[in-house]
Amino acid sequence: MRLDAEGLKDRQAWEKAGYALPEFDREKVKEKTAEDPVWVHFGAGNIFKAFLANVVQKLLNEGIMDRGLIAAEGFDYEIIEKMNRPHDDYNIAVTLKADGNVEKTVIGSVVESLALDSGNRTEFGRMKEIFGKDSLQMCTFTITEKGYSLVDGKGEVLPSVEEDFKNGPDAPSGYMGKVAALLYARYQAGQKPLAMVSTDNCSHNGDKLYAAISAFAREWVKNGKAEEGFVSYVDDREKVSFPWTMIDKITPRPDASVEQILKEDGVEGLEPVVTSKNTYVAPFVNAEECEYLVVEDAFPAGRPKLEAGGVIFTERETVDKVEKMKVCTCLNPLHTALAVYGCLLGYQKISDELKDPELVKLVGRIGYTEGLPVVVNPGILDPKAFIDTVLQVRFPNPFMPDTPWRIATDTSQKLAIRFGETVKAYRKSTELDVKSLEMIPLVFAGWLRYLMAVDDQGNPFTLSPDPLLDTVCPYVAGLELGKDMDVEPFVAELLKKEQIFGVDLYEAGLAGKVCGCLKELTKGKGAVRETLKKYV
Repeated sequence: MRLDAEGLKDRQAWEKAGYALPEFDREKVKEKTAEDPVWVHFGAGNIFKAFLANVVQKLLNEGIMDRGLIAAEGFDYEIIEKMNRPHDDYNIAVTLKADGNVEKTVIGSVVESLALDSGNRTEFGRMKEIFGKDSLQMCTFTITEKGYSLVDGKGEVLPSVEEDFKNGPDAPSGYMGKVAALLYARYQAGQKPLAMVSTDNCSHNGDKLYAAISAFAREWVKNGKAEEGFVSYVDDREKVSFPWTMIDKITPRPDASVEQILKEDGVEGLEPVVTSKNTYVAPFVNAEECEYLVVEDAFPAGRPKLEAGGVIFTERETVDKVEKMKVCTCLNPLHTALAVYGCLLGYQKISDELKDPELVKLVGRIGYTEGLPVVVNPGILDPKAFIDTVLQVRFPNPFMPDTPWRIATDTSQKLAIRFGETVKAYRKSTELDVKSLEMIPLVFAGWLRYLMAVDDQGNPFTLSPDPLLDTVCPYVAGLELGKDMDVEPFVAELLKKEQIFGVDLYEAGLAGKVCGCLKELTKGKGAVRETLKKYV
């Protein structure tokens, strides 16, 4: 059983092994998509393959859509060369359900894949051709938040972006420059409408995409590289929209245990590829069953009937409420707390942490007790029910191979939004007392203890990648496990950093609690467990 067009001709073998196959005429869809494309997606990674491509497959199966997806990769072209094309753009989505069932679906909704490489005239020319089509309605993105950034850590414009600003839309090298060049091609083809839809997991994602594209439009016009009308085109939401979205589906890196399941079924050629840019890709993706996609309904060229596939369309204000509900209170803070304490307590899987009484109490109190009082109910999703699903179905799923170490990545970038917003809301409230918060200071202290890179048994471990490790680790370098010492002089300046915690913890009245917890967490081996027992 090979995952390609030839191998899938033996439908009986695949179906006998329990795989759901595409039920539409793929060749007909491919031809129609090539001539009249509707949807291009940039950054065809795991969440795209497990979620968006699966939604389109369902709608193709039901006859609600008649054209498929075009996948474009603008960062790592080897993904297209070494993964998409050898498998004829097919992919296997493996849904790992909390009840132990495994749902295996061969996804065939991607019918064309292209490298977004301005140096490749054939492929870039095809992309421009697609962007000139009247039929094109939307472009979606999963390129990570940093994919939209035009500046370095100091806020200075990247040299490559400066070059693209100067050289214009003919052959840009950066991701956003290449996308802007395609949009300029659409402008030149008659100022045709289009929705540019970021589905990356970051706040007000549509604004980030707009800011990048707008910057290119303005610089190109200023440098005489584009017509003046291009700026007005990008700014006109009746022509080009940049909707806000909130996406939520846990899709860990393709796991060896899942690969083994597929191999035992008889599927061949499953070997993952690690590209020269260190991207890990496989012909399958493993994901949880729960998924949410809430989208601001702003599509000037129209859109497919994606609500039939479970996508929720609403107004911008509601998207914002849903996003804040998820990121600030009902999911992401709980994930981060489990990540930090999971690393300290030696857990290898998030799901195993949900068998730990202290950790269950910790995240329950963060969500229900400290978070819910400041949540604005978005109306389309109930906050308490959302937390219930997170803690009773999603995180405890024993078949999800997700690790605390992965979730702990970039924690310094996450604390401000995941916990700081709740602290701010308490400070603003006339009914709530910020000093009543106990679990959030415990998480802050836990992160400082984590930065020592020594677990609760005194064993060293490797910290997850984080752009500020060199900045924050020196603050805890003088702390020693098992030595009774005043921790505050070491971390005081760090606790004042609003860019990390969202607030100055001294001004918020929480610094003392954080230092108190940290002192207890560093008493010696087993102190993390004892501190959790005391406070939760």
